[in-house]
Amino acid sequence: MSAAAAVVPHESKGKAMPAQPLVQWSVEDGVGHIVLNRPDAANALNTACAHAIGEVVEQASRAQVGAILLSANGKQFCAGGDINEFVERRDDLDALVTAMLDVLHPAMHKLATLPLPVVSAVQGPIGGAGIAMALCADLVLASPAMKLRGGYSAIGLSPDLGASYHLARRAGSARAKNILMTNRTLSAEQCLAWGIVDEIHAADALLPAARALAVQLARGATGALGGIKQLCDSAQDHDLHTHLDLERDALLRCARSEQGREGVSAFVEKRTPNFPVRRTDAPTRSLP
Repeated sequence: MSAAAAVVPHESKGKAMPAQPLVQWSVEDGVGHIVLNRPDAANALNTACAHAIGEVVEQASRAQVGAILLSANGKQFCAGGDINEFVERRDDLDALVTAMLDVLHPAMHKLATLPLPVVSAVQGPIGGAGIAMALCADLVLASPAMKLRGGYSAIGLSPDLGASYHLARRAGSARAKNILMTNRTLSAEQCLAWGIVDEIHAADALLPAARALAVQLARGATGALGGIKQLCDSAQDHDLHTHLDLERDALLRCARSEQGREGVSAFVEKRTPNFPVRRTDAPTRSLP
């Protein structure tokens, strides 16, 4: 079964063309699929797109799914903020940025901290806020056409949407500063070597591979996977003693859960476990 929901606002290039949702949302095989859909504008984020992302992420946070898949239509995953809108509003740029971040920052925090796996399929270049859109996922798959460029400082701006956070977490602080200060362009292979992406797949195999991975994770023990996500993401925020306490608490939650009981029973009975689906509106952790 699959379900789809069109998200407003929409965008069309002409009166004869039907309006298209700026961000698409669908559910299939237990996976919620978010698709950036401004291909003619490099999926750049403008005010309308910001609100569409906010609405879709809210849907995702309440959906009965086991994983989230992020992808984009067109040749670029996301070029970052829409520079054309920035130019149009340059006399009150601070007001524009404030309005967009008031929507996008809560949405990106919610998306990054959902207690279930998030997979992104990055088919093309990412820059600026597009870095955050791609790297907020737990597992990042890319095609050989994927490239990364910071771009912020080149126009006198600093990062947003968690771009510096996710980049530093994946590549390390020194490499993140190198990327964001110099605006050097990294190839997909360099991103793989630096841990910025997890896998590279041929262009025609990327989305199927990402979808298959998301389906596999969605059919797993989402309670355990959510615990793994939170433990790994917070591992550098405290000492070992504190972390052992957190591991203890997470393991006990799993042991008390229906999923935990099913997993143990399936192992003993030598069968594939049938894990009950857990809704995504469970509590999320707070980023530091």
